[in-house]
Amino acid sequence: MPMYETTWLCEKWSEDAVDFARRKLQHADISVMPAELIPVRGFSGGGDLHVPRLMPIKHGISSMVLRELVGPPEVCTEIQGNLLLNEGIQRLQDMTMIATVVSNQVATNPWSNANAYTGVGDSNTAEAATQVELQAATNRFYKAMNATYPSRSNQTVSFQSDFTTTEANYVWAEWTIAASATTASGAGFTNGTTNLNRKVAALGTKASGTWTLTAQITFS
Repeated sequence: MPMYETTWLCEKWSEDAVDFARRKLQHADISVMPAELIPVRGFSGGGDLHVPRLMPIKHGISSMVLRELVGPPEVCTEIQGNLLLNEGIQRLQDMTMIATVVSNQVATNPWSNANAYTGVGDSNTAEAATQVELQAATNRFYKAMNATYPSRSNQTVSFQSDFTTTEANYVWAEWTIAASATTASGAGFTNGTTNLNRKVAALGTKASGTWTLTAQITFS
């Protein structure tokens, strides 16, 4: 019988750690750093061109830079398990049928680096397979993938996003992986479109700093 398991990692760097990295970058006369990929609409070559967003360091520091300048996160929390949502299962099934009538829809909305988002919210409403969204009323935020994510090693697929100083500052009680997102809010989004899964557990309250959420999904 096919099985899957999910490990979620929440890595936390405090604002003190972010400030330390910020001062080192300022000393090197660096004021902006590449962040997640964003689409440039109406690219003359056809379709969208995805380029790194240049994030001012006063707004936050990515986990990649923090690992280089500060070291490992001060806190790393591991949570096991999640629930695949019906709409996510159906999208996975559609993606196995490339030649069918659903292929155009699937081709434009995969869980790719340019199109996948990690969403976090403050609702502790229990997971249900029929859900199609984070359940938080207002405190929810979808963030684009870090560079090189999602990635696959053997049968494990990993998704990862950084939530920097000004992003998702509230209780983290639920999270999900979405294919595409809408309703712009800063560098992220407040509504997902096709959610693969949802997990409810207490990760603490983010007030600042950089928190990095990684999902590792293994199929067997």
